[in-house]
Amino acid sequence: MQTTLADTVMLTGVGVHGGIEARLQIHPASPDTGIVFQRTFSDQAPRKISVSRQSVQATDLATVLGDKTGILVSTVEHMLSALSGLGIDNALIEIDGPEVPILDGSAAPIVAAIDAVGTVKQKARRKFLKVLKPVRVENGASFGELRPYDAGFRLEVEIEFDHQRIGRQRFAATMTPSVFRRELAFARTFGFLKDVERLRSAGYARGASLENTVCLADDGILNDGGLRASDEFVRHKALDALGDLALAGLPLLGRYSSFRGGHKLNFQVVDALLADRTAYAVVEAPEMGRRDAAEIVFGQPVAAYAPER
Repeated sequence: MQTTLADTVMLTGVGVHGGIEARLQIHPASPDTGIVFQRTFSDQAPRKISVSRQSVQATDLATVLGDKTGILVSTVEHMLSALSGLGIDNALIEIDGPEVPILDGSAAPIVAAIDAVGTVKQKARRKFLKVLKPVRVENGASFGELRPYDAGFRLEVEIEFDHQRIGRQRFAATMTPSVFRRELAFARTFGFLKDVERLRSAGYARGASLENTVCLADDGILNDGGLRASDEFVRHKALDALGDLALAGLPLLGRYSSFRGGHKLNFQVVDALLADRTAYAVVEAPEMGRRDAAEIVFGQPVAAYAPER
């Protein structure tokens, strides 16, 4: 069945790019609402934007949503990843600033806030986008591909950076809420010290700090305490990919593989899938009785594989 939050949760913090403080509230929403952002203003009426392919305005260094009147909210990927990872279908996200707070750079604070109030099942069946045939996008040496998969949604992400602390890393797992909590939610965004001045002069990374970003210098990591996992970098890229794929508007049944990907490539794959009506079908989950629908697809348990190293 579809799910929503049992109660409203509130989070506050600065945006990683704009550095502007914002307050965000995640409210329960009725069945078939989907995920909706509501931007509030001091001098005009609130405006809503549904998470969908049509709402995407930019995907360069973050995923940005808006409508024909302009940008409404940016850097939504960690929020969307948390909601998707926890299997939440319906939520209204009220925000009074232009950018979702970066918090500690991961999805863990969002997950903790939602877990504190819990979720509830609703009286409507969950709908999925089932991938029927391969859809692939290539950008030079990078690629992203969706393929059919019979056991839920599987994420396979590989990265490659010319830095001694990263190199080539791979994460692969079939997603369930428990896998997301354990394997991805804690992974923080990261960046390189050599890029900071260039990004800030271009209007980005103005809210970035060692409190919310893993910062890599030429000779190592600047953050006290180091990494939360030796492969935290690829885990964060997988977290981002899960959030970007939520732009499809419905949870996916399929296998997503990417190499040297990012927000732009992830969305290009979503766009390519939805542009080909023969590549997917909208399907509805059957009745599942009292078993945990968040962990089950089509009445069969989804195997929670450990990440492949």
